[in-house]
Amino acid sequence: MSSHDIRRPFKRLAISDQQRRRELSLLRQCQNRRDAQLQARRLASTVLSLQPTQDDDYKSASEEKQLDIEVASVPEVDSFPDETDADFGHPKDAHDIRQATKLRGPEARQWFAKQLMLPEWMIDVPDNLNTDWYVFARPAGKRCFVVSSDGTTISRLRNGVRLHRFPSALPNGARTNNSKSAQSYCILDCIFHESDETYYVIDGVCWAGLSLYECTAEFRFFWLNSKLAETGACDAPSTYHRYKFSTLPVYNCDKEGLHTAYAGQVPYVKDGLLFYNKHAHYQTGNTPLTLVWKDENCSQYVIDTDNKGQVPSQQQVVLELLGDGRLATSDDPPVVFGCLLGDFIQKTELHRGDLIKFAIGEGGLVFVDSKLEKADLQYLGKSNRARAFADSYSKVLFQYAARHSPLRIEHLFASISSCVEDGRSTQDADMAG
Repeated sequence: MSSHDIRRPFKRLAISDQQRRRELSLLRQCQNRRDAQLQARRLASTVLSLQPTQDDDYKSASEEKQLDIEVASVPEVDSFPDETDADFGHPKDAHDIRQATKLRGPEARQWFAKQLMLPEWMIDVPDNLNTDWYVFARPAGKRCFVVSSDGTTISRLRNGVRLHRFPSALPNGARTNNSKSAQSYCILDCIFHESDETYYVIDGVCWAGLSLYECTAEFRFFWLNSKLAETGACDAPSTYHRYKFSTLPVYNCDKEGLHTAYAGQVPYVKDGLLFYNKHAHYQTGNTPLTLVWKDENCSQYVIDTDNKGQVPSQQQVVLELLGDGRLATSDDPPVVFGCLLGDFIQKTELHRGDLIKFAIGEGGLVFVDSKLEKADLQYLGKSNRARAFADSYSKVLFQYAARHSPLRIEHLFASISSCVEDGRSTQDADMAG
């Protein structure tokens, strides 16, 4: 066996083009320039103006399923008089606030969820993991946007439901530090950890009116750590600061950093690891430049459970029904898993845009040249109405691999070792020349 093969005993059969899409995403973010300040303003306006629920508080899971979210037309829109419909880039990504006022139910949930940067599931190990990536332990809890503006702070879950309304030490987040400038607002991407009532900040979209959309992850993490400490947002709760905010320890994804994130002690319950490409901008929707990975040692739930909390005997997937009967993931562009016949669609009263649940049968998933060739799908029925999206392709593949041939922590460490050894080999060759 050659020394090259010895260094790469972990190399797995490629089942996706995730690495190619990572490279394309980095190239695209350099080419696509947009008005990030306008994007942040409209997101903040929508978070604040979504019509509150009856009791102005977070609904239970059963109530959430029945909730139709409405986006109210409110004066906040007028606080940005220089905006025009033509200013808003990427029209396919989201409605602007004027269009959002007309959305209800699933469409409103989908609009709001699309404003978050959603990690893909790690189904292959990225190139240059040890030099180009950060890693940190993801807290278990509720993913949400936190917006401070006009002397108050509001948090909303990824389906638009309001979690909390409270005073905070964030910019313009309480009456005591209220700025009269409409520009003074803050948008944070957080996970609310219920057991210690703490908002763990995993990313930032805007700080004191300054958009962070087109800043690299490297800069955003540095900025947030500095600014949160300055404001006192990480201090213990007080009269004008209802909930504590906390930054997360972020590590370079070398051997030491990966081991610390994976096995080190943290003050919260872990739910896997998050990997950020250092050069990644804050991109709305699914992105291969942010990855989530988990195993049984760093997460309570590795394999998805059903609504009773039990692991089903067969993997379940949720796909969207397209207009021509095809069944697709939430990716852009979508990945097609199969097609329903017109007679079956009519008999089951399904409609375009419905989210449908399937089980993966004994035939499993078949790949040819790293692409999905066919899938053995068994119809189970419509998905829960509270869902905003179908599953992503990477999630389906991660869950499938978790049941058959999981990507293990040893594979990640082996990849880092290979990168280090390859770097040394290259350096030795250069010196020899």
